[in-house]
Amino acid sequence: TIHSAYPGARRRLEVAMADIEIDVNRTALLMADFHTAGMTENPMVQERRTLDRAREVLHIARWAGVFVAYIVVNFRSGYPEISDMNQTFSARKADGVPPAASPGALIHAAVPPLQTEPIITKHRVNAFFGTDLDMMLRAQGRDTLILMGHATSGVILSTVRYAADADYGLIVVEDGCADRNPQVHDLLMEKVFPRQATVASAQDVVRALNS
Repeated sequence: TIHSAYPGARRRLEVAMADIEIDVNRTALLMADFHTAGMTENPMVQERRTLDRAREVLHIARWAGVFVAYIVVNFRSGYPEISDMNQTFSARKADGVPPAASPGALIHAAVPPLQTEPIITKHRVNAFFGTDLDMMLRAQGRDTLILMGHATSGVILSTVRYAADADYGLIVVEDGCADRNPQVHDLLMEKVFPRQATVASAQDVVRALNS
C-alpha cells in the first residue's frame, strides 16, 4: 500500500505495489510540466516534497542510463495554437502575456535538464498530442515510461490514458507528482492509474534502478 503523503491525511491509499523491474535500455523518464510557476505556487509541492523526490529519481535515472525527456507547455507569439473553444488555455491567450522565449526557461531550477536531454513543447495537456514525443521514444527504442510531474489531474492523467492506449508500459511515481487537490491526487493514484500503470514510490523506483 501507499500511505498518503499529505499532512493530516486520515486514510491510506490502498494501492497494490507490484515488484518493479526496469529495463533501462527500454525505459524513458518523462519530467512532465515541472514549471517554475506551477510548482512554486502549489502548496502541496512543498508539503509533499515533490521536488526532492523527483530529483532523487532523476539523478538515479541518469546514472542508470534511462532516456530523460522534459515536457513543457509553451506557445508562439500571439498564441496561434490556442482556440477560443479551448477552456484550458483560452484565458492565457486572452491575458496577452507573452509566452516564454525559451522552453527551458519554464523548468524549475531544482530539476534542470542537461543539454543532451530533449525538451518537448506541447500546446495541450497531453504530452503526446500534437508533439513528436512518440516518434522520439520509438526512435530511441523506449516502450516503458516513468512519469513524474504536475499536475496529477492534468498532464499525468492525460498522458497515462493516451500512453496506455498506445501500448506503453507505465510507472507513475506517486510522490513525484502533485495536485492542488489532494483528494483528486489520491483518487487517481488509488483507483484510476492502477488500471493502466504501476503506481510506485520514488524509493521503489530508485531501488529498482539501482538493482
